[in-house]
Amino acid sequence: MAEIKASDVKKLRDLTGAGMMDCKKALAESNGDFDAAIDILRKKGQKVASKRADREAKEGCVLGAVSADNKNAYVVALNCETDFVAKNADFVKLTQEILDVAVKADAADLEALKALPYGASTVGEEIIQFSGKTGEKMELGYFGKVSGESTIIYNHMGNRLTAAIAFNKAVDAAVAKNIAMQVAAMAPIAVDKDGISEEIIAKEIEVAKEKTVQEQIQKKVEAALKKEGINPAHVDSDDHIASNITKGWITEEQGKLAKEIKEKVAAETVVPAQMVENIAKGRLNKFYEEVTLLNQKFEQDNKITIREYLKSVDKELTVTDFKRFGLGY
Repeated sequence: MAEIKASDVKKLRDLTGAGMMDCKKALAESNGDFDAAIDILRKKGQKVASKRADREAKEGCVLGAVSADNKNAYVVALNCETDFVAKNADFVKLTQEILDVAVKADAADLEALKALPYGASTVGEEIIQFSGKTGEKMELGYFGKVSGESTIIYNHMGNRLTAAIAFNKAVDAAVAKNIAMQVAAMAPIAVDKDGISEEIIAKEIEVAKEKTVQEQIQKKVEAALKKEGINPAHVDSDDHIASNITKGWITEEQGKLAKEIKEKVAAETVVPAQMVENIAKGRLNKFYEEVTLLNQKFEQDNKITIREYLKSVDKELTVTDFKRFGLGY
C-alpha cells in the first residue's frame, strides 16, 4: 500500500473540503489515487444525502451578486437542515463560491448551475460531498437571474433574503436600492398586472365574487336578526349560540330562531349579478395594488405608487424584472 503523506491528505482536503480523517481513509482505500479518493468521498456524501433525503432543508444561506457590466443579477440559495450549519463560515463560503461560479459562467438556470465545474467536480457534486461533511441534507434550493440595462442586488442582513431588480435604463444607486428594499419588504409577485397568470386572476375573481355574495347575505341576516331583537354577535356560529344560551345571554328560543333566520335568508337572497361583478372588479384592483410592484404603495411615501415614484425620478424609468427569494420571508 502506498504511503499516505500528510501533504497528500491536506491536498485532498483542500480539493474536497472533507475532514482530515475522511481524506486519509479515502487515500488509503484508493492506494493514493486522488481521483479514486475523490470518488470514495463523493460516494460517502451520496450515502449521507440518501439517508437524509426524507428530511426537509428549510434553513440555509441566500446570496446575490451582479455581473461586472451590471447587466445581470443572480440569486443563489443553498439549503440545509439546521441554523447551526447555515451560519457556519464554510457553508456561507460555499454558497458565495457557487454564486461566483454562476456569475462567471452566466448560468442560465438551476440545472445548468449544478452542472458547472467546481474544482475537481461540479457544483452539484460538491454540494453532495459537503453534505457528507456536515451530515445534513443539503440542496441548491433556488437560482434566479434578471437581466436589464442596469441591475441591483439587495442582500438582507443574515443571509436569508435577497432581491434582484432589473431596470430599463441606468438608474441612481439610491433609487435602485429603494426599489430593491421595496421588493424585499413587500414581496410582490409580478412587476405589473400583465405579469400575473390568467389562472391566478381567475381564482382571485372567483374568491372575490364568493366573498361579495356572502357579505351581502350576511348583511341581510344581521338586519333580520336585529329586527327580532337578537344581537348578531351572539349567534354568529352554532358554538356561540350554544355557549351564549348557557351564559344566559340569549334564550333557547332565540338561538333556534337565529338558526332559522340564517337558513331562510341564505336560501332566499339573490345578489344582483352586476353588483357582484362590480364589487369583485374593485377587489381585483385592490389585489393588483397589493401584489404588483409598480402598483404598490411606495414604502417610504404611501401617498404614491412605485410607478409614480420612478416617474418622478425619470419619466421613462421602470422595472423590467425582479427576483426575490427568502427563507421564512
